[in-house]
Amino acid sequence: MVGMSETPTHPLDDRAADPFEVARTAAAEIAEKTGVARHDIALTLGSGWAKAADLIGETVAEVPATEITGFSASAVVGHTGSIRSIALPSGKHALVIGARTHYYEGHGVRRVVHSVRTAAATGADTMILTNGAGGIRETWTPGTPVLISDHINLTADSPLEGATFIDLTDLYSARLREIARGIDPTLDEGVYTQFRGPHYETPAEVQMAKAMGGHIVGMSTALEAIAARQAGMEVLGMSLITNLAAGIQKTPLSHAEVLEAGRDAEAGISALLARIVAAL
Repeated sequence: MVGMSETPTHPLDDRAADPFEVARTAAAEIAEKTGVARHDIALTLGSGWAKAADLIGETVAEVPATEITGFSASAVVGHTGSIRSIALPSGKHALVIGARTHYYEGHGVRRVVHSVRTAAATGADTMILTNGAGGIRETWTPGTPVLISDHINLTADSPLEGATFIDLTDLYSARLREIARGIDPTLDEGVYTQFRGPHYETPAEVQMAKAMGGHIVGMSTALEAIAARQAGMEVLGMSLITNLAAGIQKTPLSHAEVLEAGRDAEAGISALLARIVAAL
């Protein structure tokens, strides 16, 4: 008999649970609490990107993420911990996810990608994933927004379970990247490399990522993008370069530095993202 202390307390910690059913439950709760039956676009706003939620349209409702099945309080400073429903000028509705679960929190991949699966269950067919990250290219200064063209997943994990084979050839939509460049032709792009974290990469690891074809290093996004593709969503990924990566930047790295770069760039990148959303 399983003792009370061994009973999973989170719906996604039970391996017998269907993560897609949990996502459908969460989506139904979002519809009830926001009064919006369907969302068309979903955004996960990482460090530096949060103000975009104030610019893309009119907020219909804002719900603490902990009130929705499967969501946890955000463990990282810089994430709002809420879920917002926003009416866009086009008549569509956007779901803004401010509560991101990172892989390094140790809750398992199901909980990392639950927000994406929930967004898909609300009806969203476009997923915008943003983050703050380290840059490998020396020409990228802190505060530079970069489109994600592809990724290298170094977590040694996947949100896919069992014999589930998903093509990731065009995971980060070329069509959406072209729309973004139509808004800002100066946007550069690069390959995002997700490490497990929470420690920053060593200079040798950064050089490994560079040798493998990576241009950006971070601790999120890749696993979420895979889940979004599994759900049939079109993905746009964007990184805010908050610092140059270890060994390229000559000073020590810190989370305070990431937050400062995000604050300095927030107004500009949030306005850019709002213009991109309006063009979708």
